Amino acid sequence: MLELFKAVGMGLAMLLPLANPLTTVALLLALSKGMSAKERNRQALLTSCYVFAIMAVAFYAGQAVMGVFGISISGLRIAGGMIVGYIGFRMLFPQDNAQNAPEVESRTEELRQHSKQDIAFIPLAMPSTAGPGTIALIISTAAVMHDEVSFAPWVMWTAPVLTFFLASLILLLCLRSAGTIIRLLGQSGVEAFSRLMGFLLVCLGVQFVINGILDIIEDYPLVN
Repeated sequence: MLELFKAVGMGLAMLLPLANPLTTVALLLALSKGMSAKERNRQALLTSCYVFAIMAVAFYAGQAVMGVFGISISGLRIAGGMIVGYIGFRMLFPQDNAQNAPEVESRTEELRQHSKQDIAFIPLAMPSTAGPGTIALIISTAAVMHDEVSFAPWVMWTAPVLTFFLASLILLLCLRSAGTIIRLLGQSGVEAFSRLMGFLLVCLGVQFVINGILDIIEDYPLVN
């Protein structure tokens, strides 16, 4: 059981900075104007279900997709690192608030006219939560975990599903208490948290690129 707790903890530590539930909370509040509390809670539940499905598909079918397109682990790590780093830089140095972005304003106007429109999959689940950086991280981890992680076989099968479930549950709890979270943290608190997560993402992205380059050097050593 200790191995399972350790594996799940490691998975959540990697996923949550990328998923960044508070960003999704702010986006939900911006896009759900005119919705009732019941409809907002429904969107929160759907978003969490979609996020779980996206993560599970990326973990179990991602390698097959990579094989079809001939994508290597090194390439995936470098590309994922660049994406993660880009997201981190945008969080560190935001140009505009999410609520003031043109696409959000346009989307909000649509929701005022069609309050029942589904916003759970796009943009809340993807790309806000399970975006390209998260998907790249999951596929990369799935591709190497059997070779580089020394957990028991049953832990290897159980930990990913439990990790995705807990990440989705945390997202659901955050979305269901969106109003309370924003009131407690305040706008400055949300921005500070977002910038902290941005710094962590930049560091994580740089490490991805370093790992990818080291893999290339190891696979194709220079011949003297």
